[in-house]
Amino acid sequence: MAQIRRALVSVSDKTGILDLGRALHGKGVQILSTGGTAKALRDAGIPVTDVSEYTKSPEIMDGRVKTLHPRVHGGILMRDQASDRQELGQIGGEPIDLVVVNLYPFEATVKRGAPHHEVIENIDIGGPSMLRSAAKNHARVTVVVDPIDYAAVIAAIDTGTDEALRARLAAKAFTHTARYDAAIAGYLTSVQPDGTREAVPGTFGMVLEKAYGLRYGENPHQHGAFYRDPSAAPGTLARAEVVSHGSKELSFNNLVDCEAALDAVREFDGPAAVVVKHTNPCGVAIADKLAVAYRIAREADALSAFGGIVALNREVDDATAELLAETFLECVIAPSYAPSALSRLQQKKNLRLLAIGAWLPADHKAFHIKHVGGGLLVQDRDNTGGTEVVQAKCVTKRAPTEAEKQALDFAWRVCKHVKSNAIVFAKDNHTVGVGAGQMSRVVSVEIAVKKAGAEAKGCVLASDAFFPFPDGLEAAAAAGITAVVQPGGSVKDADVIAAADKAGIAMLFTGFRHFRH
Repeated sequence: MAQIRRALVSVSDKTGILDLGRALHGKGVQILSTGGTAKALRDAGIPVTDVSEYTKSPEIMDGRVKTLHPRVHGGILMRDQASDRQELGQIGGEPIDLVVVNLYPFEATVKRGAPHHEVIENIDIGGPSMLRSAAKNHARVTVVVDPIDYAAVIAAIDTGTDEALRARLAAKAFTHTARYDAAIAGYLTSVQPDGTREAVPGTFGMVLEKAYGLRYGENPHQHGAFYRDPSAAPGTLARAEVVSHGSKELSFNNLVDCEAALDAVREFDGPAAVVVKHTNPCGVAIADKLAVAYRIAREADALSAFGGIVALNREVDDATAELLAETFLECVIAPSYAPSALSRLQQKKNLRLLAIGAWLPADHKAFHIKHVGGGLLVQDRDNTGGTEVVQAKCVTKRAPTEAEKQALDFAWRVCKHVKSNAIVFAKDNHTVGVGAGQMSRVVSVEIAVKKAGAEAKGCVLASDAFFPFPDGLEAAAAAGITAVVQPGGSVKDADVIAAADKAGIAMLFTGFRHFRH
């Protein structure tokens, strides 16, 4: 056990710091502190020794230099051996047993768009140095970067911290500083000489924490785990709470499909349901009530919905829960669950339930990352905001009716989330047929026609990329499609437009492509 007799406390995030300070003082621990932290503790009646008093060296350069001193780092790095104690005593230092530090809010300063000079001032120097010293010497020193760990330290003041706790907290400290340095490198390598910032930085670093192990990876013989970005925004999958996993833990594929379903259902403001199978929406609907939306989405392709993933954009109520319970599903993800609805769904032993909590809009910004051999592909999230159909250009003799335009907007929002080559048939705020992931666009049309059957007549069509030839549009026209939305941009656009005019189809060009690989 490592006794705590002297603590150095200097925090930017002051959550819980007064409770910790009172506990330390109550047990006779001397508290060394600096700046705003010292003031906060003193204002609460907790005695504090200024670091400058301990070092016998004043803070200089407006506080830029205050803890970079041999008495501080010697007190932290001192090993429990006579020679170190002697050398520390010769420079007037004392052992420091506990270091409680969290760093200047660099990332928050960048996110709020602060000017460059202010961002630079929020690069912490002394803090990371103390954390690294304390974490290296965790054989003797306890280091804390997260207020959530204060309770464990308070509980151990009388007996001393054990080796396992110190090792865990040391690993957390190095993770904290590694992530901090990665954020600084990313910012500095994105800043241009004129002060503007590149969309993608010259250095891209990520330090993630293991959230939980997975049942398996893509296949049962592959191991898997889910790693969380500590800075992930509320409303992301990383922040989702697993409120029930029945008798099965989540798998790699479950989470990939959950993300696909969640990303798609964010497109809609009204009560909406998305059913996903193998990352592709097989049924999507919006309605006045969530239960109705889910029922219509499920029935759009009931065969594929079996064993699927469902995402909803409203709290799951009793009526929706009853419908969800009728079919075998792998996962449901929603903002929340009414208590009685949750109780009903928890009776399904193989159903996993995730609550996302906060809700992100369809146009939120994020990086999408894919791993390839020896590196990462990084891009902006496809967040065009859903205004493409409103602003689209009509290229045919007949313009779409208002009803068709509404259906085209719905189909276009869904098409964005279907794997290329993607074709979506829709009417009355629900999908009717989806063709996905084919090497030829006309084959995707043929699959959508087959899925839709007789329901294709009177539908509209959305295509994630241009028609390279008229054949795809002609196949849709033969099935009864009345209007089309697509990006345009093919060398054969004139031929495709002529085919649409011949069939009396209205067609819009958005100028936006939505490939999804």
